[in-house]
Amino acid sequence: MKKRKLGARGPELSVIGFGAWAIGGQWRWGWGATDEAEAVRAIQRALNLGVNWIDTAPVYGLGRSEEIVGKAIQGRRDEVIVATKCGLRWNEAGEIRHDISPSSIRAEVEDSLRRLRIDVIDLYQIHWPNPNQSEINAWAELLKLKKEGKVRRIGVSNFDVKLMRQCEKAGHVDSLQPPYNFFQREIETNILPYCREHGVGVVVYSPMYSGLLSGRFDRSRLAADDWRTGHPMFNEPKLSHNLQLVDSLRPIAEKYGQPVGGLAVAWTLRHAAVTSAIVGARSTRQVEENVKAADCTIDDQDVQEIEALLQQYNAH
Repeated sequence: MKKRKLGARGPELSVIGFGAWAIGGQWRWGWGATDEAEAVRAIQRALNLGVNWIDTAPVYGLGRSEEIVGKAIQGRRDEVIVATKCGLRWNEAGEIRHDISPSSIRAEVEDSLRRLRIDVIDLYQIHWPNPNQSEINAWAELLKLKKEGKVRRIGVSNFDVKLMRQCEKAGHVDSLQPPYNFFQREIETNILPYCREHGVGVVVYSPMYSGLLSGRFDRSRLAADDWRTGHPMFNEPKLSHNLQLVDSLRPIAEKYGQPVGGLAVAWTLRHAAVTSAIVGARSTRQVEENVKAADCTIDDQDVQEIEALLQQYNAH
């Protein structure tokens, strides 16, 4: 699989990363029940097909996603770059709280190492900024963890340019993880140019907008406790409008032998500042389909046609 260097100083990442949010199973922001054995097989299949990195977080399934990742990579540690996060904690009732205090981060990194069954985390990221706590103090703690050898590289998720600049003054930001897809393009204006100029790798999440852009989304198949059941983009009146866009993209996707989801992933990878796209999967079948997007290069004429369709979508 094609690889790209993560920013100015990072390792080579496969252009498709395995997203482990959905395999966490049932929790406040879950995707319904998970077949753990199939999730393990999916991760191992991804590694066999050339995916060399996995993105997870403690909060995904309240620890379960990290545990499944840890189980799946046993005996294959040298084949995989493990990325996880800090900043979202939970209590015994499963209630989530936002905490990026240095002491909390210190506790989280030890828990993640234990669940993942590894000695060092390859990429450690602050999951979300917190206006009620100091992101700079949190960043300073990540720098300490890096110096101590508990993590190899450090990054941020969902940060803006202002916050990244502040962090960069204390120590290099290896990566940013932002959302990027046909519906969410805000990073194109300032964030992607900043990252390219300052050697910050960009690993985009939700390139298929949590399955909405997959070309196979069916609202009736969502589990009752799937977080998407309560999101406006997955419900009327927006849902029909969104799926009309998906249908309009099918002829372009078919030209490249891709489902619409593959086209959506390839579209995010066309940007020079993007290192890799995090694509979630819960089955080997999904993995096998997802990795095909790595070989899809959209020509300029079709990029322009996609742009016209997106403008038409936004005009209604």
